[in-house]
Amino acid sequence: MNIVIAGDGEVGFHLARSLSKVKHNITVVDPNSELLKMLEADSDLLTIAGNSTSLQTLREADVANADLLISVLHEESINIITCMLGKRLGAKRTIARVNTQEYLNDINKGMFKGMGVDELVCPEKIAAKEISNLLTRNVATELFDFSNGLLCIYMFRVDQKSLVINKTLIEVAKEHPNLGIRTVCIIRKGRTIIPKGDETYMINDLVYLIARPDSVNKIKQLGGKEDHSIKNAIIVGGGRIGRRAAINLHDKVNIKIIEQNIERCNRLANEFDDVMIINGNGSDVSLLQDEGINETDAFIALTQSTETNIMACLYAHRQGVKKTIALVENLNYIDVSQDIGIDTIINKKLITANYITRFTLGGEITSSKWLSGIDAEVVELIAKKGSPITKKQLKDIKFPEGVNIGGLVRNGKAIIANGETQIEYNDKVVAFTIPESTEKLLKLLS
Repeated sequence: MNIVIAGDGEVGFHLARSLSKVKHNITVVDPNSELLKMLEADSDLLTIAGNSTSLQTLREADVANADLLISVLHEESINIITCMLGKRLGAKRTIARVNTQEYLNDINKGMFKGMGVDELVCPEKIAAKEISNLLTRNVATELFDFSNGLLCIYMFRVDQKSLVINKTLIEVAKEHPNLGIRTVCIIRKGRTIIPKGDETYMINDLVYLIARPDSVNKIKQLGGKEDHSIKNAIIVGGGRIGRRAAINLHDKVNIKIIEQNIERCNRLANEFDDVMIINGNGSDVSLLQDEGINETDAFIALTQSTETNIMACLYAHRQGVKKTIALVENLNYIDVSQDIGIDTIINKKLITANYITRFTLGGEITSSKWLSGIDAEVVELIAKKGSPITKKQLKDIKFPEGVNIGGLVRNGKAIIANGETQIEYNDKVVAFTIPESTEKLLKLLS
């Protein structure tokens, strides 16, 4: 696929690197020539320094032959104009990053499509939705539903209370027959492991599971997790994500928002009647103590400073807060943040990549979830008639490196995969995959 990415920094570059691993032809347009030199130094990508709203620049990027034009600059107006111009020049499909929530209404999305913007992505809205899911279903530190909730992906950290420590996958399965859970990936000290039956769960492992919703209690039991009800939450940072998270949660959770900007505080106070707005610095220990940090169930740090978010969450964790969530925009900090005890990391670059990647992988992929902290995703695909994966049991299929089948949905029923499972035509298959193996996985189901 020929893909043109217009960006002005890390979001565009992260997308370009991720999509290039799937062997698409990528052209990156960015106004900063120095940043492009850095990108060229560690990747095999075509780069063009220029303004993406310039017709000359778009023609130079050969947008007329682009299967996909993605515009993810910080300025949403530039993204919209870029997509409109690119569509007129011949781009088959366009995606624009936007910040204004109003644009995402179905009526308005239809209007934008008529102007040449096929898809709108708002990382802040997706991040806020993830936060809401994590606080309303808090057994896992990261989760996502497939097939309208018939299958779910959960992630939890193996700690001292976990019942699986130093046990193999086979041993756990024997101790808990009819478990309804499949471990598709283990992250150990930054290393991604596709586990086999003799793999051993170890302390501090991050374990990704595919499960049916009715297996939540079993997951809690194995992970040694207690089901804490979230009644009180503090959100540090009243920007787009914080505001949207409050909109999603204010009728379910008692919320306090700590925001340093007085004008933003006034806007939030006018919008919410049942949310306490506090003007102050969310990293101020005295302020957090005054606002009852030790009686708070969830602490969400969403300021523009990654370091502030990490430190504030660490303090909250030490004060006994049951759930901590940090916005971490520096990808290099994600592994460290998880290792030192922060429950969940939110990263807008990964969220944007998660949403956009599915438009590059063909119609067989119906849903996808990019996993925080690792360069991998869990995808839902439809098995085609006569495809290679439908001809043998899973144990007899040679899968590409970095691929693991977690489960499937057949005739509205969720099935957890094992070696004897045989995929059938029209099954919805949920699989873990690294970017380099996605294309090979698609061929198995096509």
